[in-house]
Amino acid sequence: MFDVLLSIAISFTITFLAIPVIITVAERKKLFDLPNERKIHQNPIPSLGGLGIFAGFVMACLIAIQFHASPEFQYFLAACFVIFFLGLKDDILVISPIKKFIGQVLAAFLIIYKGNIQIRSMHGFMGIHELPESFSLLLTYFTIIVIINSFNLIDGIDGLAGSLGLMASIVFGFYFLQVNMPAYSILAFALAGSLAAFLIFNFHPAKIFMGDTGSLLIGLINSILVVKFIEVANAVNVPYPILASPAIGFAILMIPLLDTLRVFSIRIVNRRSPFSPDRNHVHHLLLDKGLSHRSITLMLVTINLLAIVVSYALRNSGCTWIILAIVLIFFSGIAALYYTRPRPRLFVARTVESENKNSRIVPLTKDTILEQKN
Repeated sequence: MFDVLLSIAISFTITFLAIPVIITVAERKKLFDLPNERKIHQNPIPSLGGLGIFAGFVMACLIAIQFHASPEFQYFLAACFVIFFLGLKDDILVISPIKKFIGQVLAAFLIIYKGNIQIRSMHGFMGIHELPESFSLLLTYFTIIVIINSFNLIDGIDGLAGSLGLMASIVFGFYFLQVNMPAYSILAFALAGSLAAFLIFNFHPAKIFMGDTGSLLIGLINSILVVKFIEVANAVNVPYPILASPAIGFAILMIPLLDTLRVFSIRIVNRRSPFSPDRNHVHHLLLDKGLSHRSITLMLVTINLLAIVVSYALRNSGCTWIILAIVLIFFSGIAALYYTRPRPRLFVARTVESENKNSRIVPLTKDTILEQKN
């Protein structure tokens, strides 16, 4: 327990002290995330907050984790360094989606083959239990890469990705603490401490963004935690077994996972790259409803927490029904947002002559004015 508290204190302190320095350096060197037609913010804002998150997280892990007892963690940190340099280069220079994907596959390789993290069973989901080795590896690669990108893509408004990552890491951290796996608990709480410090500067109005450096790191760590959680929670000798652990793990990462899979599907159907930008994310739909950044963040985190509580309460119902219920409720909410989305209004106008022949005045007609009043 002492090592867990130490990891929280170290990660929080280092990140909290580093962020103001990063903001100052970014302002002096003009390292900003500039507004454009698809960005929500209106002013240039530093986007290197991931540096502070990474510094606090890695230092806490190096000090608090006993690597001789958990040798796989050296490979987890190696994967973190791969993701860190990948995100840092993208934040400063911008890299192509294919290069980003290759880097993510390399990080997943370190986690799977060296860290021995793998989904070997579906634990009853759709009636499936043990998986063939080849399918197990493909599913694990897919899961890790989707989770990494899910936090990268959900990072669209102030505080959202950090808050969802903080919530998920705390939940995983407490579970691993209860089942006497301190190294994994430290991994989770080290990330939680860094994110808690970062959110002080990232809540609306944000003074700094985490950038790809931070969002990719959150996705990577949570992918490790959720795969390990699914494996451990269904073990027969674990102190606190959880039936339907895949469904609980899915619920913990519900918002980023389902939103990413939905947006990827829309892009593929429209014959576009899954990594091409757009404004179809759930936070964009809520912004169009007039909600603020803070309201959207609190709403989505609350919905995610409720999904976790309900899924845990229904854990005896089986993975299949819980996951199907989560998916159905989520997409029903998305459908409601689309149906009530404000549509652009059409204006009927007519041209009139003016004293200045070179000018063209286009006033609204009477019918349109009356319609606007109604």
